[in-house]
Amino acid sequence: MLGKMESGSLLLRRLAAVSTLPVVFAACSKSDAAHADSSASQASASSNAAAACPGDNAGLKLPAGFCATIFADTVGHARHLVVAPNGVVYVNTWSGSYYQGPIHQGGFLVAMRDTNNDGRADVIVRFGRNAPADSAQPKTSGGPSTKGPGSEKSGAGGTGIAIYNGYLYAEEGPTIVRYKMRADSLTPEPTAEVVVNGLPLGGDHPMHPIAIDAQGNMFIDVGTATNACQLKNRVKASPGHKPCTELETRGGIWRYDANKLNQQFSSAGRYATGIRNAVGIAFAPDGQLYSTQHGRDQLAENWPSLYTAEQGQNLPAEELLQIKQGGDYGWPFCYFDNKQAKLVLAPEYGGDGGKSVGECASKIAPVAFFPAHWAPDDLMFYSGASFPQKYRGGAFIAFHGSWNRAPGPQGGYQVAFVPFAGGKPATQDQFETFADGFAEGKLEPDAAAHRPAGLAQGSDGSIYVADDKGGRVWRISYSGGNH
Repeated sequence: MLGKMESGSLLLRRLAAVSTLPVVFAACSKSDAAHADSSASQASASSNAAAACPGDNAGLKLPAGFCATIFADTVGHARHLVVAPNGVVYVNTWSGSYYQGPIHQGGFLVAMRDTNNDGRADVIVRFGRNAPADSAQPKTSGGPSTKGPGSEKSGAGGTGIAIYNGYLYAEEGPTIVRYKMRADSLTPEPTAEVVVNGLPLGGDHPMHPIAIDAQGNMFIDVGTATNACQLKNRVKASPGHKPCTELETRGGIWRYDANKLNQQFSSAGRYATGIRNAVGIAFAPDGQLYSTQHGRDQLAENWPSLYTAEQGQNLPAEELLQIKQGGDYGWPFCYFDNKQAKLVLAPEYGGDGGKSVGECASKIAPVAFFPAHWAPDDLMFYSGASFPQKYRGGAFIAFHGSWNRAPGPQGGYQVAFVPFAGGKPATQDQFETFADGFAEGKLEPDAAAHRPAGLAQGSDGSIYVADDKGGRVWRISYSGGNH
């Protein structure tokens, strides 16, 4: 949804930054291995970070036994992130017209490393397209340095990020590019190779998260340009286009070859359709692809004769989808009614306030659903061994937080956990709050101190959470209640 990412003046905050996407089955390169820590070193890092955990868990509310530290701060609008096997954290940041904020100097990709195992990055380097290749590496004394490669002409960054086969892949505007990782540097080689070009920008959802499987299949979210494919977007009582030609190039997941350069975006690459905005996209430990979906907005505002204000606040659900090739998940013709636990016909296409199902009977329903308008901005399946058994194989979801749950209070602004059993969610509507407190009690887009937008798992089993409001990155580890 438009405001779910950032609304109007809300984006005039702090530095600019973008996103990142955790990828399961990412292959290691020689350069990764050259930087890799030994098992003993990783164990020491976990122990020291737990010992250094502040009593307030860096402002977060966590289950007993978990510890949080501020890994990095004010790095920009930090979106998705990924962690290399050697422990280096890479984050994609996003600025420009979508955030309506200033564009910072330096590349929009950020490399961060904790060299003294205290749970905090003490080396921070910016890099990316248009950053000078001959910039000096930053100093590491006297606290973290952020003076990496810089250029006032840097682009606006993006959301998607992944590591595969010795390369760092990242969304940069309308392209997915890759950088060759190297053994003698924290940052990859400076030259970006274009993997996919011509991705649609503009409209309500211009971000392009990515996920890459072990065979090199790269899946890209291409969100919709509109709320509900209306003749007039977000206008009261405006009917929907039928057919919705927007679906030819938006509103789905596309598949490309991560090993091939200079591929051009087209409708031919569409893998699944009817997905309004799959910002969270990830593989489960069994290799199955999943995504989150931002439910549509403005049922009550645009169709007051069919929906009360309270219904508009609580409908439709946010969703977790199991992605199948050729699958149709219903947008814009359907939405998921979390009260009835089924897909129903949208008012733009003849819906009557949730009574009629119509063509939605043939669409694919979510495998799990959540409260309306929470904005699920990233998805990560836990494959580590350091968290308690209940978390292994389950899904973590970063809820960015709502802007449109009036007249009730806003919701989200947290990281939730969905237990899995037998390769699927334990129940369709069961989840629990894992990490809270990001907004510091102010659950409003403009007022919230932080808004979780990205998730990644480290090789030691810890997880990282990125924030695109204040530019903070947290590291969360498990200490068994001894911190």
